Amino acid sequence: MITLDRLVNVLGSYGVRLRWSSVPRSTELRSVVLHEATPVGPVTGDVLLAVDAGTCEQALEWAESARAVVVLVRDRVVPSSFDTKGGPGAVLVVEESLSWSELAAVAYGLVLEGRETESGRGPTDLFALTDSLADAIGSAVVIHDRLLQVLAYSRLQQDADPARVQTILGRQAPERVREFFEAAGVFAHLAASDEPLFVPGDAQYGVTGRMVVAVRSGRELMGSLWVECGAPLDGAARAALADGAHTVALHLLRSRASADLERQVESELVIELLEGSADAARLTSRLGVPDGPLRVIALQASIGADRDAPLLLAFDRATAGFGWSRPGRSALVGSTIYTLLPGDEAGPARRWVAGLQAALSRGATVAAGISGAAETSDLACARQEADECLGLHKVTTAGPPPIYDESWDDILLQRLRAASRSGRLPDRGPVAELRRHDAANGTEYLATLRAWLAAQGDPAEAGERLGVHENTVRYRMRKMAEITNLALDDAKKRLAMMIQLAATDAD
Repeated sequence: MITLDRLVNVLGSYGVRLRWSSVPRSTELRSVVLHEATPVGPVTGDVLLAVDAGTCEQALEWAESARAVVVLVRDRVVPSSFDTKGGPGAVLVVEESLSWSELAAVAYGLVLEGRETESGRGPTDLFALTDSLADAIGSAVVIHDRLLQVLAYSRLQQDADPARVQTILGRQAPERVREFFEAAGVFAHLAASDEPLFVPGDAQYGVTGRMVVAVRSGRELMGSLWVECGAPLDGAARAALADGAHTVALHLLRSRASADLERQVESELVIELLEGSADAARLTSRLGVPDGPLRVIALQASIGADRDAPLLLAFDRATAGFGWSRPGRSALVGSTIYTLLPGDEAGPARRWVAGLQAALSRGATVAAGISGAAETSDLACARQEADECLGLHKVTTAGPPPIYDESWDDILLQRLRAASRSGRLPDRGPVAELRRHDAANGTEYLATLRAWLAAQGDPAEAGERLGVHENTVRYRMRKMAEITNLALDDAKKRLAMMIQLAATDAD
């Protein structure tokens, strides 16, 4: 079984487009057929490949007789408008350059994978696998990924200890339990060995005892398989645990292969949108993004000097779960992850960033920027806003990620400072001359001018800002007028000096 959403996303990279749909993209599809008449009637199935259909009407008739939910038909036979009454729930058009043979292979492969999943052999049906392992071992089983997040767990959890209950409910190992296993050397063992390891229980942490084995593909640690037990497993149970780790690795590899294809399709579509595609409506439809404003999130991750591994792990987390199981659509461009998140409010975007950071390893540093709400036609500008907010967050990593709506003034000042560093500010004029005088004579005229302008010419308020008497401010202003032409009675020159001061103010 697969969903219409996944079918559209995957086939989209081959040259198939969703032309019309009256059913949700979460609609489940379980079979693929060709138009064929048999002695007992037409072949029926959920997805019909309308090979050699001469007209759109003929393709729709075939779909109706096959009881198909989705029909795939050549683009050339589909008119600009057509009547689908009594026909399928969705029409997908196929480009001329794509052969039916290639399309059939991909479509059948997708559905075949779905059937295997339903029968307990598919790449994502780890729950059925944990049930089988629990029956063979005789105890509850949980599969974790590399970060101790729960991928699947067996039915036999009635007598689970407190640590196991918290882990399953929270979908990841609690911090205290993680620290207990780290102190017991579990993670070091998993990184170096394929042999099962027994971890004695500890009532203080709510752990009755665990047997754990690495889930590995070649040299890569993909996760771990955990069994709740009060004593080390031996004999058939230990052998079943070791064999189960190999089986889980195969499932995860197949799941990754399927996920990588969808990530590639998704990334290409997101990048097109961020680059300002003229066909934004088609791209958002293929991505399954709802109509309405979007926010662009730009995110970078690192652990110390290591930027590659944390970034890839963050992208893996950002794209974990496909179709309707997550709100955002993401792409990895260089060293930055870009995510399109539906919604006008900024709160969900900040929560999304916080959730992603919580899913990374301890010690990971995440910097992010969030654009203002934008329509699909304005996503290129929103990407620039997100990039600039990201740059602002990298300078001031404390606090939540900046949002353009709230930080546009800081962004403007950041642009001015960038212009200043490139030598695009004047070397002469009141501000430059006072700066040189301060450097040569140890005076504080520039700070006094900044305070005076901020106080709108009120010497008392300026004195409070500087921590000096207002007469000191008046004296300094007179001396400054002797050094340079301030022209404080000219509103345009006052504004220019405020801008130049802001551009060179590191605060």
